[in-house]
Amino acid sequence: MAKVAILGFGVVGSGVAEVLRENSALIKNKLHTDLELKYILDVKDFPGNPFQEFVIHDFTTIERDLEVEVVAETIGGTGIAKEFTKRAICAGKSVITSNKELVAEHGCELMGLAQKHGVSYLYEASVGGGIPVIRPMKRCLAANEITEVRGILNGTTNYILTRMIRSGISFREALEEAQANGYAEKDPTADVEGLDACRKTCILAALAFGRQIHPNQVPTEGITRVTLADVAYAASRDYKIKLLGRAVRGEDGSVRAFVAPHLIPGSNPLSAVEDVFNAISVKGNAVGDVMFYGRGAGKLPTASAVVADMMEAVVYRDRPKYLDWEEGGPDTVVSPDDIPGFWYVRGQTDIDVFRAALGDVLPLANSGAPAGESAVLTPAMPRPELEARLSSVELSALFRVLGD
Repeated sequence: MAKVAILGFGVVGSGVAEVLRENSALIKNKLHTDLELKYILDVKDFPGNPFQEFVIHDFTTIERDLEVEVVAETIGGTGIAKEFTKRAICAGKSVITSNKELVAEHGCELMGLAQKHGVSYLYEASVGGGIPVIRPMKRCLAANEITEVRGILNGTTNYILTRMIRSGISFREALEEAQANGYAEKDPTADVEGLDACRKTCILAALAFGRQIHPNQVPTEGITRVTLADVAYAASRDYKIKLLGRAVRGEDGSVRAFVAPHLIPGSNPLSAVEDVFNAISVKGNAVGDVMFYGRGAGKLPTASAVVADMMEAVVYRDRPKYLDWEEGGPDTVVSPDDIPGFWYVRGQTDIDVFRAALGDVLPLANSGAPAGESAVLTPAMPRPELEARLSSVELSALFRVLGD
């Protein structure tokens, strides 16, 4: 029998408890032993909840209990979650987390600590919710040199953009709808400003390229500037607007990681990813393009990944397998601005002005456009060159176009 504890009894933590209970027979059959919940740590009590009997308020109880060998950290943030994670590891317990912020900021440190103490620190649920992507990247694609990871990594923003595209409602209306449906928090900043996608991009980039990449190294733009006008212009040439996190490896080994809205052609599978679904595309030099798709968040999908990691920690308790990377530095990531790419630009100017500045542009149509406004897709060029050529034009929108 393996006894476990859960830190935090919010959406994910309660989901973990439910999966452990509902799938106990299946888990036992696969592990050949029980995965038994012993404690749930939270600051609150939950009277009437079927798991109330497991709730405690003092982490020391878990830390000192030699029976507990796996701890699921679902608290979130980098404060007390980091402290409890380190203390659990130092007490000889494997830690499983869904905490993308903690992994993105301190993953290298925590994985190194886990190796030192001979336990596991696993984080499949930190990216893509229930989508299996972390372990397949590290193991199934191990024979590849990964050259790029790109993905729709945030379900809230994808839902908002989907509603804008499908129903023609504004960003504000779509956000309010997402909040009413429980897809967006009361304070949606981390989602709509791209911070959540940035943290997940850091994890994927570190896993792909072997070095810690911190969120403050990744240029990040959210979707608050995307308008219905941009949606209409994009649709005129069969493009959809999606928020992508991307990490690209240069031929010299340099890494460019960034988060930004992109116009995606209808021929690209990412354009068909809608609502709260996520998709992550990985490009390897041997396998080519591989895409992972599914529900990127939610109580049970995320809990599914957490419990699977808990099971792995038990299976490999005597020989932990590490999904780690090395520490990075200030020069680990370079600016993505030098990546030549196609661009979408919109402004209060005539198409002839865009042609004169940029050459062979592709005009876009929007029947509801105000007088004097135009939008085009540009030839491929680095962003600094584009901005220099359009220095005299007042732009209303400037987004990347996914060209392959």
